[in-house]
Order: sequence, then C-alpha cells, then structure tokens
Amino acid sequence: MDPILTIALLAVTGITAGTASGLFGVGGGFLMTPVQYWLSLAGGMDNTLATRLAFGTSLAVMIPTMISGAMAHHSRGAVDWRAAFPMGCAAIFGGLAGGTLAAHLPGIVLRTFFALLIMVMAVRMVWHIQSCEVCAPAGSLRIYIIVGFFIGIISGIAGIGGGVLLVPVLVILLGYPMHKAVGTASACLIFSSAGAVMAYIINGWGVAGLPAYSIGYVDLVTFAILAATTIPLARFGVRCAHGCSGRNLQIIFAGVQILIGVLMLVEM
Repeated sequence: MDPILTIALLAVTGITAGTASGLFGVGGGFLMTPVQYWLSLAGGMDNTLATRLAFGTSLAVMIPTMISGAMAHHSRGAVDWRAAFPMGCAAIFGGLAGGTLAAHLPGIVLRTFFALLIMVMAVRMVWHIQSCEVCAPAGSLRIYIIVGFFIGIISGIAGIGGGVLLVPVLVILLGYPMHKAVGTASACLIFSSAGAVMAYIINGWGVAGLPAYSIGYVDLVTFAILAATTIPLARFGVRCAHGCSGRNLQIIFAGVQILIGVLMLVEM
C-alpha cells in the first residue's frame, strides 16, 4: 500500500481513537487494532503476526493517550483514584498474563474473542442505561483488585485497553455515574495497558517477519503516527464527554462497539 495513504489512514484512525478515548474512557484499541490489522494484511504480512502486531502496537499507543485523557478527567473531578490505583496495579499482572497467553494463540481466536467481547458489552450497555449523575459508587479494595486483574487479562488477550469492559462493570455492577466511570477507567487503563505491552514486547522479541523498526510486537513507526494524533485528541474527547449526557455516551459507545465487532467478524 502507498506509504502516504497508510500514514493518512493511521492519522485519521488516531484522531478518531483519541477522541473516543476521552469520550468513553477506552484506549481506542477497538478502532486502532482492526485498522492496523487490515493495513498489515494489505502489506502481505502473515495473518496471525498481523493480529499480534496490531494488538501490541495499539496497547503501546494507549499508555500516553490514557495519561492525557486521565489528567483531563482528573481536572474535572471525574477520577476515583481510590478505585483506579488498586485496579490499575492488579491490571498490570493481569495484562502480563493475558498478553503472554495471546502471544501463543492463533490470530483467528484472538479476533473472534475481540469481536464477540465488544458486541456483548455493547448489548449490556444499552440494556442498562445509567442516568444517575450523583450516585454513590459501591466497591471495596478486594473487589477493585479482582476487577483490575480480570480487566488486565482481557486487555492482554484482546489487545484493548480494557475500558470497553471496565466502563460497563463500573456502571452496571458498582453503580458509578457514567462520567465518573469514564474518568476512573481512563486512569486504570494506564496501568493495564503497560502490563500487556510488556508481555507483547517480551514474547515478540526476535520474531521473524516484523517491521524493521519494531520492539517485539510493537511497531514504533505506527506507534509514533498514532500517538501524535491520539494524545491531543484525547483531551478534546474529554471536553466532549463532559458536554454530553451519560445516557447519550452509553448509546453512542454501544453503536461503535457493534460496528467494529461486526467488521472484525466479516474480515475472517
């Protein structure tokens, strides 16, 4: 594929993913992963290798993106650090476990898991519309650690930051208002993405067929293009999120999830 077209597609993807990160408290992997996968296939890369590279690179981009988004949410008082910190620490270990497992699974298994996961959670988000803006969240240290570890595993296996699952968990199970759930998820995903990225770097080290400028399953060129657009747009997404009702955020989020999930399944 033409390099200029590739850069343009990645830049547009980064703009969209960065905005989504700020809006929904997700890493943007549900957008970055399939685009990178399709571009790698177009370049002649092996199916499974393309999947792992897309997952690892997306997770790497999420780290600075979520830092940008989390700081913007924090400035608006929308981050519950008492929950985000223990969940994030537990998610590091879960991410290492999930990323290691993913590095040994066939690409079709990873893509199927990814697609079905986000579509199921989309249905759950629409089924449970949270309209309360001042609810008192429930939770304990033990629950936060369990949730964080589980989210970390999902991040590693599915190549996403975990917000696609964490936000619904915070809203549906722990009673968080949507905006607070988005901000808290943003902070937690900094840690979960870092754990998963380490696993992808370690397990991809020295693997044949990867792009020239790669560290394990992280393509540094693609990382630079995506991060340059996602980081500033994450803060823009936060401003949009706080100007939108929680109900509308959930409905839009669910629609995007279903669309991407269907596209991933069709590509198989």
